[in-house]
Amino acid sequence: MPDPHLDPDAVLAQLAFTLPPERIAQSGAEPRDSSRLMRVNGEIEHLLFRDLPGLLQPGDLLVFNESRVIPARVMARKPMQNGFGGGQVEVMLLREEYGTDLGAHIWSAYLKPARRAGPELLLGPSDAPHRAEIMGQLDDGARLLRFDHDIKPHLDTIGRLPLPPYIDAGDNDERWRERYQTVYAREPGSVAAPTAGLHFTPELLAELDSMGVGRTAITLHVGAGTFRPISGSVADHVMHAERYSISAATAKAINTARAEGRRIVAVGTTTVRALESAVDTAGLVQPGVGDTQIFITPGTPVRVPDLLITNLHLPGSTLLLLVAAFAGVDRIQAAYAAALDGEYRFYSLGDAMILERMGL
Repeated sequence: MPDPHLDPDAVLAQLAFTLPPERIAQSGAEPRDSSRLMRVNGEIEHLLFRDLPGLLQPGDLLVFNESRVIPARVMARKPMQNGFGGGQVEVMLLREEYGTDLGAHIWSAYLKPARRAGPELLLGPSDAPHRAEIMGQLDDGARLLRFDHDIKPHLDTIGRLPLPPYIDAGDNDERWRERYQTVYAREPGSVAAPTAGLHFTPELLAELDSMGVGRTAITLHVGAGTFRPISGSVADHVMHAERYSISAATAKAINTARAEGRRIVAVGTTTVRALESAVDTAGLVQPGVGDTQIFITPGTPVRVPDLLITNLHLPGSTLLLLVAAFAGVDRIQAAYAAALDGEYRFYSLGDAMILERMGL
């Protein structure tokens, strides 16, 4: 009989839970490291995130995702035709597309309402608009837009931060531009924050540095599809491509630490996905830039990180399958039951867990 712990559909059913709406965090803890932290390593321990230094040891290597969220939500309009405008269209930029035969400055984007769009959209000020030509449609309904220049430098002016729909953001976009970023975010390109890193403060990083915990960084630009729930069979779920980059220095730091028997601590599921996309058959992380659609489910070996810092995820999600693959289905089931009983806050702005890889 097949092991139900390795059947992703059976795992999702086993890990199903009902989350009361009031448990979805609407604001991050202040200060950031005052959020709760559950330690899961066979036992369950309830701590605060600022207790993290007591769980790590000199020589451990933290690996962060230093991607920065861009103001990817932009209001557009159709050009005037015969004296009439075509109304507004909300553009949710997903990612810049490379390697297409359509030329440079190509982005995939969701349009709302899509039926109003095309063949051209104008973004930004009426006296000097940014023009985007609609070039086609992808299988998931996203459109391909070709801009007449690099749109990225202009997004801070014309765009808003794309907060998750379950957060009541109000109109205070300026506040969220700081709060919905990690303190170490460097490389613009994500449309959702790598949320496990939101708990770190400069003071906590300095304390970890002083005790001899190393740190390095990868970049994986988080796409909107990362948080899309699985509908139907897991086997039919298609992961959206996300661009990642691992420098030679980061690959060397990780490979050296592993060769010396030091622990690798991945900050966030996005970091796990980048590392597992770049590890070769010999177990070495290779530097480079690429797209990944890796789908980590129970039975998929996780070869690089020893520990994982992560938030509490959506039921029926690919991220819940990833943490079950990492820590073990029974451990995750027990941890989420404890989180529900213990009034933990869920999702992007909620509390955190530190998980030990199954088998350690």
